[in-house]
Amino acid sequence: MPNRCPACEGAEFQLLFTATDRLYHTTSELFQVVECRQCRLLQLAPQPTPAELERYYPKNYWFTPEASAAGRLEEIYRRFVLRDHVHFVERALKESGESGPVLDVGCGGGLFLRLLRDRGARVIGLDYSTDAARVAWTSNRVPVTCGALSQAPFAPQTCAAITMFHVLEHLYDPRCYLRAAHDLLRPEGRLIVQVPNAGCWQFLLLGASWNGVDVPRHLFNYRPADLDRLLDSCGFEVLRRKYFSWRDNPAGLATSLAPSLDPMARRIRQSQESPAARLAKDLLYGALVAASVPFTAVEAACHAGSTIMIEARKKT
Repeated sequence: MPNRCPACEGAEFQLLFTATDRLYHTTSELFQVVECRQCRLLQLAPQPTPAELERYYPKNYWFTPEASAAGRLEEIYRRFVLRDHVHFVERALKESGESGPVLDVGCGGGLFLRLLRDRGARVIGLDYSTDAARVAWTSNRVPVTCGALSQAPFAPQTCAAITMFHVLEHLYDPRCYLRAAHDLLRPEGRLIVQVPNAGCWQFLLLGASWNGVDVPRHLFNYRPADLDRLLDSCGFEVLRRKYFSWRDNPAGLATSLAPSLDPMARRIRQSQESPAARLAKDLLYGALVAASVPFTAVEAACHAGSTIMIEARKKT
C-alpha cells in the first residue's frame, strides 16, 4: 500500500482489485488498484519505477498511419472522431480572446495538431518520445519538442491554450505539469485536459476489465471531484465539462469488452493474422464500437461518461 495519498495526505487505503496488462501484454505482473479512504482517489500500488514503467509502454504507443488500404481507412476514422476535440479547443480559444500557439502535451503522432492547424491555429507539440516527434513531423508536418513540460523551452505566458489529452493519469506528479501549464499560459489562456472518468457507469459495471484503468500505465484514476480539487490546488477554475468523446467513449467500451479485437493493440502485440482474419476482426470491432454508441451516449448525458474533458483558466 502507498504511504500517503498525494491528494489529501491520507494514510489509509482499501484494495479495490488486482489486475495486469490485459491490453498490450507487456507484463504478466499483478498490480493492485487501491482507493484512499479519505478522498477516494484511485492509484496503482505499488507504482512502478520510471525504468519499469518505460517497459510497459510499447513502441509506437500512438497512431501511426500505414500505407495500406486499412491504414488509410483508420486515418479517415480517426480524423472524424477527433473533430469533437478540435471543436472543444476552438471554442475555448474563441472565448478566451487570446493569441498565441496551442501546445499539445503528449501529442504522439500529431494528428490532432494537424487538424487544428488546418483550421488556422498555430500549434506545437510536446512528447517524451523522439519516435513520436518524428512521426508528427514526417506524417503531419507539425513541430514537436521532446521532454517534460516542466522543462519545456518556452517563455512564460506565451501559450493561448495547452491541451493534455490522456496525460495526467500517466504522471507521478500531475501537479508539476499543471503548475508548469499555469506559468506558460497567457492571462486568459485555456487549459484543456481529458482523462478517463473513474466515476463512469462502465467502471461500476466492469471493474478491473474497464479499459480506462489500463494497468500498469495509469498511475492514478480520477473521478470528476478529484480532478476539480487537483486543478483548484494548481490555480485553475473549471469553466466547462464534456463527458463524451467520439474517439474514446464507444471505442473504450468496445475494447473493454473485447481487448483481443482492438486494432491498435493487435498491431502493437504484433499478432500474426492473415489479411482475411485482420479484416474480419476489424469489421467485428467496428460493429462493436457502433453498438456501444447508444449506451455511451446515455452514460455521458447523465454526466457519467467514461471520459471527462475540462476547459479551465487561471483563477482571478
